[in-house]
Amino acid sequence: MKRLTPARKLEWSWILYDVGNSAFTLMISTILPIYFDGLVTSAGLESELATAYWGYAASIVTLFVAILSPILGTFSDFSGYKKPIFFFFACAGVVGCAALGIPMPWLVFLIVFIITKIFYSGSLVFYDAMLVDVATPERSDIVSSKGYAFGYIGSCIPFLISIAIVLLTDLAYSVSIPIALIINALWWLGFTMPLMKSYKQTHFVPRTPHAIRDNFKRLFSVFSKKSDIPNKKGIILFLIAFFLYIDGVYTVIDMATSFGTALGFDTTNLLLALLLTQVIAFPSAIIMGKLAGRVRNDILILICIVAYTGVGIFAIFMNAVWQFWLLACAVGLFQGGVQALSRSYFAKIIPPDQSGCLFGILDIFGKGAAFLGTLLVGAVTQATGSVNLGAIPIACLLAAGVAVFLLAAKVNRPFLEQQAAQAAQEPPAQEQNAQEQNAPAQEKDDPSDGENS
Repeated sequence: MKRLTPARKLEWSWILYDVGNSAFTLMISTILPIYFDGLVTSAGLESELATAYWGYAASIVTLFVAILSPILGTFSDFSGYKKPIFFFFACAGVVGCAALGIPMPWLVFLIVFIITKIFYSGSLVFYDAMLVDVATPERSDIVSSKGYAFGYIGSCIPFLISIAIVLLTDLAYSVSIPIALIINALWWLGFTMPLMKSYKQTHFVPRTPHAIRDNFKRLFSVFSKKSDIPNKKGIILFLIAFFLYIDGVYTVIDMATSFGTALGFDTTNLLLALLLTQVIAFPSAIIMGKLAGRVRNDILILICIVAYTGVGIFAIFMNAVWQFWLLACAVGLFQGGVQALSRSYFAKIIPPDQSGCLFGILDIFGKGAAFLGTLLVGAVTQATGSVNLGAIPIACLLAAGVAVFLLAAKVNRPFLEQQAAQAAQEPPAQEQNAQEQNAPAQEKDDPSDGENS
């Protein structure tokens, strides 16, 4: 068997964190809402209140993460800060995941869930920002795609174990769900450790005597006229396009269960449809990543957005169960691709030493999109009394995303071509210099000289 080079080992360490945290993603999408509903109803409250409170919790998490992400992301750009901040958020999320299994009143459970979800979401901001240190621009597409792909398929393992414990045993929820949560917490922690051992920050902003003050100063000046960020117009246009099209993507994901319920799906069928999406997304994301080596990244993203627009239009006319399964397959084909390629595309158009700050800002646009999309679908559904018509905002947002992304791609293309030409002229020895710059004794070196392979 061919041995992995240190550069490939680092890439796989980064990919494996997606495998670990994705298990928690499935838990909060499927099992935890059911468990929380049981806690609320056992306290003598209506089941409808459980749904409302769960929605409020999601909104609170979105608000907190949107505020914290750019602040902490900017702070993590300082030399040596990104790794410890990421590790703190990841470990706090793991502890919170396990703690959710402790018997507690529904309100305490909800508070613990909110805190855990904030740490989980925060860790993903720093994780995404690590991509510029883990992979070269030429390999960022395939590495990002493998992260989503193996996250989809790997998370199915603890998920299926959890489902078996919760649904196929005679254990009470008060016993089976804590066991499932501990299994998922250990899974998450286990796949976090390889990244913690191998990751080293190679792109950074030098530390300053007044780090906190300079952190806020740099954050607030990102898009000002005095900002030294190259390709600023292209970055802003992509952020707007991302907000629009990822809004449609996230809304389809978030509202799929509601559509299935309206069509008469039972819990088992909903879980199977979710698993089908995960399984299809695994090879699809990898294929998209490999295609990015032959076809321009922006073209593939555009294909994914157009396909998702078709999904949104299809949902307007969906009225049969088989059509829901077809929609699940379509989502699986393009979901991982559009998310992974968007992440790697953004990593290419931003300065690597400010990845934490800019990925934090990207997270604001993603979180804001998730909030707005579900709000619009809910409003249209309530106003019309039709679940199908509630899909109209999804199609409109995606269509607008296509238009703005075309403009963003046009602006970014010369910049990307210039970056590729400069990279082709760099001497091969630079890949070795990147690891040398990771040494603590060289933290004062010029960060622009190092780039990890």
